[in-house]
Amino acid sequence: MTSMLRVVLVLSVLSCLVLTSSAQTCKSHSFSNNKRFSTCRDLPHLTSYLHWTYDKSTGKLDIAFRYSGITSTDTWVAWAINPRNKLGSAMIGAQTLVAIPQSNGSPIAYTSSITSTRTRLQEGSISYPVSGLTATYQNNEVTIFATLTLPNGTTSFVHLWQDGPLSGSTPQEHSESSAHQNAKEVLDLVSGTTQASSSGNSRAQKRNVHGMLNAVSWGILMPMGALFARYLKVFKSADPAWFYLHVTCQTSAYIVGVAGLGTGLKLSDESEGGDYDTHKTLGILLVFLGTLQVFALLLRPNKDHKYRFYWNVYHHLVGYATIIISIINVFVGFDALEDFVGNRYDTWQHAYIGIVGILGVIAVFLEVYTCILVSKRSHKERQMPLGNINGGAANGVNGYGSSYRV
Repeated sequence: MTSMLRVVLVLSVLSCLVLTSSAQTCKSHSFSNNKRFSTCRDLPHLTSYLHWTYDKSTGKLDIAFRYSGITSTDTWVAWAINPRNKLGSAMIGAQTLVAIPQSNGSPIAYTSSITSTRTRLQEGSISYPVSGLTATYQNNEVTIFATLTLPNGTTSFVHLWQDGPLSGSTPQEHSESSAHQNAKEVLDLVSGTTQASSSGNSRAQKRNVHGMLNAVSWGILMPMGALFARYLKVFKSADPAWFYLHVTCQTSAYIVGVAGLGTGLKLSDESEGGDYDTHKTLGILLVFLGTLQVFALLLRPNKDHKYRFYWNVYHHLVGYATIIISIINVFVGFDALEDFVGNRYDTWQHAYIGIVGILGVIAVFLEVYTCILVSKRSHKERQMPLGNINGGAANGVNGYGSSYRV
């Protein structure tokens, strides 16, 4: 029994030592060039570590960024500061230190300023003075050394770190895994405390909700409502069902679309660096046109009113303009997303193209079918006795006879 207790005690001590050493990976690390830093941090994602010494009076920041687990030289590694201090959209505007391991020597190290998610990390100057930029690749670990001069009074910043594949010698897009999306945080240089990124999944969810609301409302329900009004009213049996279907679709589209605009404006405020001006302007225009249609419905004159013809013209022009702009703006939204998050939403775009294509095919079929139906009905009415023609005139005026109006 005593022997068993001794074994358990020894294992417990060893476990504590292992856990302690693993919890202090950066603190126990020694650099081969004997460099020392006053503070370090085990970064929460991608087996990375940051060591630094900061002189607040001069703004001098000496750093060593380590990225472990690099087993191949066809990988790039980067560490960056975002001067805008926006954690939600940290990539755009990031001032980056890049290292690319080489099979025949020391890694290539250079600076790059990121202006788009489509960046290939082209070499170029950054907004901070940099000196002593070097990199090493030893024991499957890339380390970037540099000294940066930060603006006076800087005590914290948003920093981010990544790795990704190479195509030849050109860096390609990094993975979209949760670890890569959340490899960013606000770092207090003086105290060493951080504000971790928890916005990656939240922002993705907001984008998904925004896209779903607007694609379904403006991009699907609105065209469907127009199809009901244009084609179902030709059939006598569909009266007045076509009208209620039309109003239901358009009203639902408007309400959901307003909610979509709200989520879009919120995302726009949180997404500095993305070019959403065109998408946002068209979205506001759509809500304006939709509001006009709502008021037009409330002010709709009776069928025999002298202004009903002009109301019909206005209603149709604004309605079709709204549908056209709606579909255009869905694609503008996809393009804006591609500039900001790459091709992550290609599947959504292809699905929407398929839906619009199906609606288009249905519209073409119904256009041809209803034209033939109305033509036959008109021909039949012309062959009817005069009394019956006069008696059937009301049907024509109501949209069921020879007068094919929407």
